[in-house]
Amino acid sequence: MTLTGSGSAYDPPGPAPRGPSASSRVREHGPARRLDQRVVLVTGASSGVGAATARRFAMDGWQLLLNGRDRRCLERTASGTSALVLPADLAAPDGPRLLAQSALHATGRIDVLVAGAGIGWTGPFAAMPHTDIDRVLALDLNATLHLVREVLPSMITAGRGRVVLLGSVAGRAGVREEAVHSAAKAGLAAFAEALRRELRGTGVGVTFVVPGRAGSTRRGGPHDRTTPRPVSPGSVAREIFESVRQDRDEAHAPAWRTLRSRLRALPPGLYRRILNRFD
Repeated sequence: MTLTGSGSAYDPPGPAPRGPSASSRVREHGPARRLDQRVVLVTGASSGVGAATARRFAMDGWQLLLNGRDRRCLERTASGTSALVLPADLAAPDGPRLLAQSALHATGRIDVLVAGAGIGWTGPFAAMPHTDIDRVLALDLNATLHLVREVLPSMITAGRGRVVLLGSVAGRAGVREEAVHSAAKAGLAAFAEALRRELRGTGVGVTFVVPGRAGSTRRGGPHDRTTPRPVSPGSVAREIFESVRQDRDEAHAPAWRTLRSRLRALPPGLYRRILNRFD
């Protein structure tokens, strides 16, 4: 049984931030930001896809707001940029609300939210502790929904913005021994579709990105699957950036990952026989 994830919300070392509003703990890096800069808030920015995504936006001159639990890792991501570091535990009851308040207080706007924080759990579902079921659902699904709810009103008021949600192949076609992670990501896919329809005409878009497995680091333990081969965090980050730049509703990284989703159109029996050969 293996805990997996980006290392964002449950990323040791370092306790969850406490005390007054997180805006008092904001730390700015690099040159001063310009008032006309577009602003992107990236969660799960301590490492992996989140960190790579933040750096890709920085290359294009965006103002970065970086969230994760590990301040030291966030500061490494922020190095050389004008990023604002906003450490917070999104799984805490008030985590999403405090993060959104701190971000908007610091910059006055959020043009893009990249909701990349997430964890997983690998192992037989019957052996999964109740606390880990709650933990995965709390961060992978609940915290993301609450954060979007906190950020969305300012985007709607501005008449512009984009919410980027990171899904998983597991959410499109359930993965063996990742039942709860699969359930959470499937819920996120449905949320993305429903929210996109609801926001039609507001100027705010929703992008759902389905990345491949981005390596095995920071997963909390070994992962014994050798196929499919992992993709680099940088390649996922490039796909996320291009999806925002082109206002795309959905993206896969790499593109051939759409195949597994398309298999869902096959008759159920045939679909399951094909999956069982590779899962």
